[in-house]
Amino acid sequence: MNPLQSLLDYEQFIYTLPQKYPLIRRSTLTVVRRGTAVARLTGELEIGPYRLVVREKLSFTDNAGQIMGYGYEVWQGQEKLYWYDSQEHPDDPTLAITHPHHKHVPPNIKHNRIPAPDLSFTSPNLPFLIQEIEELLR
Repeated sequence: MNPLQSLLDYEQFIYTLPQKYPLIRRSTLTVVRRGTAVARLTGELEIGPYRLVVREKLSFTDNAGQIMGYGYEVWQGQEKLYWYDSQEHPDDPTLAITHPHHKHVPPNIKHNRIPAPDLSFTSPNLPFLIQEIEELLR
C-alpha cells in the first residue's frame, strides 16, 4: 500500500521509519498539518555517520496524497555530500528524462545536476533515500 493514500497513513509511515530501518539511529522527522489537506514534513534522519535532512510539502485531496515539492540533503559531519530537489530546470536538456526530479553532485555541487529516476511526487521518496545511504555504509 502507498502511504500517501491519506495524511494519517503518511504520518504513520513517517513515525515508524526507525522500526522498518534499523540503521536509523535518530529521527526528528515531524509532520505538521496545515489544515485538513495540507502538511509539511521536516526534520532529519541520522543513519550511521550520515544525516538526511528532509523537507516536503504535501497535499491530500480526495484521500490521494501528493508531494508538491521537496528538498533532501545528505551530510557527513559538516560536509554536504549531495542533495535532491524538485526545482525545475527546463533549460537543461540532460534533466528532461526525470523532470523535475534531479540530484546535485560534486564537483561544483550547486550546478552539477543529474537525473533522479527513483524520486516521485506520488509515492514516498524516503525508502529510496535511506537505502542509498545504507549503500554508502557498505
